[in-house]
Amino acid sequence: MSVRNPKKSLGQHYLKDENIARKIACALKADQGGRVIEVGPGTGILTRFLLERDDIRLTAVEIDAENVDLLRHRFVESAGQIIHGDVLHVPFSEPGESPLAVIGNFPYNISSALFFKVIDGRNSVVEVVCMIQKEVAERIASPPGTRKYGILSVLLQAWYDIEYLFSVPPAVFRPAPKVDSAVIRLARNDTDHLDCDESLFQRTVKACFNQRRKMIRNSIRSICRDIPPGNSMLQKRPEQLDAADFVELTRLVGEHCS
Repeated sequence: MSVRNPKKSLGQHYLKDENIARKIACALKADQGGRVIEVGPGTGILTRFLLERDDIRLTAVEIDAENVDLLRHRFVESAGQIIHGDVLHVPFSEPGESPLAVIGNFPYNISSALFFKVIDGRNSVVEVVCMIQKEVAERIASPPGTRKYGILSVLLQAWYDIEYLFSVPPAVFRPAPKVDSAVIRLARNDTDHLDCDESLFQRTVKACFNQRRKMIRNSIRSICRDIPPGNSMLQKRPEQLDAADFVELTRLVGEHCS
């Protein structure tokens, strides 16, 4: 395989440990024949193991034109499955398409944007297996009541069951990042819809955690000043509320500040 120098401007850190790549590929539980998008295949260390699976239909989306050429030469028979483009502009939700799984070593600089894209495409995206910054992985997987529990924790846990799979040290990347990484798995839960305005739900969660040291009664005032003070949730801090609590809080906001 040709050696490409990672580009700092694209946040590239190439995984070089094949055993970890194999573990990530094996963690994907995609349905037989299911669609899979690989985010940022780079030089193809994970792509190789995904293409060996005959139970999925893989599309690898790579923004770096040099890597696209490398991948198409390396995987000649699968060249048509390697797309040059920005995965943030690739639709995750297509009418009439089968469910979608997303996998990859998410670039640190777009990981949050990718998770919000997953949330927007939740009716199609049934599974995500990704390697991300360990701190972000712990935050997403954290339950209520913990210091790391935050906006992404609530928004993703409302729609997905989160599983922290394993940690990954910096030494297995080229170049080695300054932080540890981790692999997590998101599996779509049985929630078809939230019993509230779903757009307002996101606004409510963000408003509360943007002032996470304050009690809800104070932090929620940025979007609603007229909520009666009697509700016990208003005396709590945002990390004490689970997704169902935030649904109730959102209904309260909708009733008094619509």
